[in-house]
Amino acid sequence: MTLLYEAALFLGASVIAVPLFSRFGLGSILGYLAAGLLIGPSVLGFVSNVENILHFSEFGVVLLLFLIGLELQPSRLLGLRRPIFLMGGAQVIGSGLLLAACGIAIGLGVGTAIVTGLILALSSTAIVVQMLAEKGQLRSRAGRAGFAILLFQDIAVIPLLALMPLLAVSGDGVSTGGPEGFFFAITAITAVIMAGHFLIKPFLRYVVSTRINELFTISALFVVVGTSALMEVVGLSMALGAFLAGVVLSESEYRHALVADIEPFKGLLMGMFFVAVGMSVNLGLLVAAPLVVIGLTAGLLIVKAIWLYIIGRAAKLPHTTSARLALSLPQGGEFAFVLFTAAVANQVVERPFADLMILVVTLTMIATPLLHRLSDKLPARTGSGGTSGDSVPEFDKIEDAENRVIIAGFGRVGQIIGRILHTQGIAFTAVDYDFQRIRVVRRFGNKIYYGDLTRLWILRAAGADQAEVLVLAMDDVDASVALVELVRQHFPHIRIYARVRDRDHAYRLIELGVDRVVRETFAGSLEIAVHAMQGLGISAARSHEIVQRFEEHDEALLHHQAELRHDPDQLLETTKEAALQLETLFEQDREKESDGEEPVVPVV
Repeated sequence: MTLLYEAALFLGASVIAVPLFSRFGLGSILGYLAAGLLIGPSVLGFVSNVENILHFSEFGVVLLLFLIGLELQPSRLLGLRRPIFLMGGAQVIGSGLLLAACGIAIGLGVGTAIVTGLILALSSTAIVVQMLAEKGQLRSRAGRAGFAILLFQDIAVIPLLALMPLLAVSGDGVSTGGPEGFFFAITAITAVIMAGHFLIKPFLRYVVSTRINELFTISALFVVVGTSALMEVVGLSMALGAFLAGVVLSESEYRHALVADIEPFKGLLMGMFFVAVGMSVNLGLLVAAPLVVIGLTAGLLIVKAIWLYIIGRAAKLPHTTSARLALSLPQGGEFAFVLFTAAVANQVVERPFADLMILVVTLTMIATPLLHRLSDKLPARTGSGGTSGDSVPEFDKIEDAENRVIIAGFGRVGQIIGRILHTQGIAFTAVDYDFQRIRVVRRFGNKIYYGDLTRLWILRAAGADQAEVLVLAMDDVDASVALVELVRQHFPHIRIYARVRDRDHAYRLIELGVDRVVRETFAGSLEIAVHAMQGLGISAARSHEIVQRFEEHDEALLHHQAELRHDPDQLLETTKEAALQLETLFEQDREKESDGEEPVVPVV
């Protein structure tokens, strides 16, 4: 079978299955798994060379870990350390040990049981976060607790992946890895961290200075591939190298731009990975031993759900909140496919056993939407006070870490706005595309990121899903219009306050529904007019009154003209009429003046 034929099969099956599963609330991951299952050896048998496809598509997981590293800024982790490491650590370690004990009880070796237990302890970040977001439950106590646990699980994947090559478990479950491997691992990790600080950042600075967009994308992929290759050379996981590179660059000004460039590749390859996993699912096991498979699936869900409920109650969450937490995260996760594949490659577990576990994890993921629907039926009131368990936020820092304001363009206007917001303790995310400006501004301790907000992925990476206000302070008229169109299409909840260059620029943004436009020279011109009139002997009060009336009239005229911008003749006629009205208005004011006590100059 040719590569082109296989690609057509992958894409065609995904296009059919993913929208169908999403429509029924089952999520895109299950759609990809179903597509792979359909075209794989277990059903239609269109594709048989699953191993090679799975190996290639694992690079999608590498890119995913790089993006996770970019999101896990050390400063953010420090602020969230309590909910993440206490609840998340308790969940992974506790569930892992309980599941390992169950494995030993059914006859697994100690080493295999521990590795399997820790892998199965991980839940599905992609499915759970998507479902919580769709139901608006991320801000609930159960949602925030679940988010903290999932964040720890994402971090826990890294040491688990790193341990696989080092374990090299033999048949009796004893590690055969030596101290040389450990030394090379520490050396490689240190090299990646040092290279990130002293080589990668200057390298990206040079690439940005060339102003060649595709070169930045190539460089981003090079960073991921290079660090991953270094890890593989010393016998560690490629994903570990990508994750470390992401963490090192998470505090840099290139974070949003890197997310935007890597995200499309990650999405494509992750979809391919889940299709390949679906093809590798052995349905013959379900047919041959249905009771065993169903029993293991139910056992995994029950053990994890009970432990999650205990964690919730130990964290002093109400009964209903703890129950919702338990029903949200008992499934196996997408990283189980990655970890079991790595475990087989390193002879930590046998292939037949890994196939069985992959089938069990897949079935638990399929059961997740049903469990979520069950959690929705839980009573809204609980506890002695009779109040909703989800009504009181538990981990405010998780949501508050996302800035409420995005400033697009951090030049003269953006910097002043940022300084004022800073005086009020209002956090903001500033993004600019001028590399030289970024270098200067960052010298003064300001946090500003390099990126083009007219690209949807950068806008999402800047926090547009959570932001409440977008301050448009860009110089480029066309770019500002494109950004407003993008925001109005994908983030209609955001209020937009825009700096505009001239009236035509204002017309275009008003037509797009911007909440407020501020002409960059208008306010300054009004202030100069006030001082000029005072210099001519007009009182300060009268000067401000004249300017205020002029401003109100012109703002009303601006919005009226915006409606006529596509009719030049009508626009010109309206402008002339407005000028006459304004002159008449002030002429009548002058006639009402008392005996020339306050001389005024004509305003045109």
